Amino acid sequence: MRTEKEKMLAGETYDCGDKELITHWHLAKRLTKAYYETDTADREALNHILDQLLGSRGENVWISAPLHVDYGENIHLGNNIEINMNCTFLDCNTITIGDNSGIGPNVQIYAVGHPVEPEERLSHKEGNDFPFWNSSTAPVVIGKNAWVGGGSIILPGVTIGDNTTIGAGSVVAKSIPANCLAVGNPCKVIRYFQ
Repeated sequence: MRTEKEKMLAGETYDCGDKELITHWHLAKRLTKAYYETDTADREALNHILDQLLGSRGENVWISAPLHVDYGENIHLGNNIEINMNCTFLDCNTITIGDNSGIGPNVQIYAVGHPVEPEERLSHKEGNDFPFWNSSTAPVVIGKNAWVGGGSIILPGVTIGDNTTIGAGSVVAKSIPANCLAVGNPCKVIRYFQ
């Protein structure tokens, strides 16, 4: 029988109130709090916390606190990554960011969503202390040399290609190809780079 975590990572409907998932969720909250409270000049301590929080990270990763995550362990960062302050990564599936990419302040990356139909959203599982909404997931991939402008929202299942810039405040509901500038709500390509 598959665990709720396995279902979550496979993109199937899963129980957010599962004990294993809740335990990991609370750990991530403790680690992000510790990261926020650590002296910003103490790179050794900050990197130690990131190594516990993230699934993987390359060299030269700079994250300005606060950072908000669901689990942290499903976030994979390449080399030379800058993530500005107050970002929210709902990593109920993998969030992968390629080398030399940047994430502006207040960016939200969602690798999780909920059913559109109201009667399908609420979970009524026995034994849950709280009736969490039913959820399903899809990975988010941001390529190499990409820039996501501040205040953008990236939805589940989106891939942003290498060398692409997403304009500030965009809502990215569909994948965006490589080598372009894309902006808006919904986010659309407005120019390709030569």
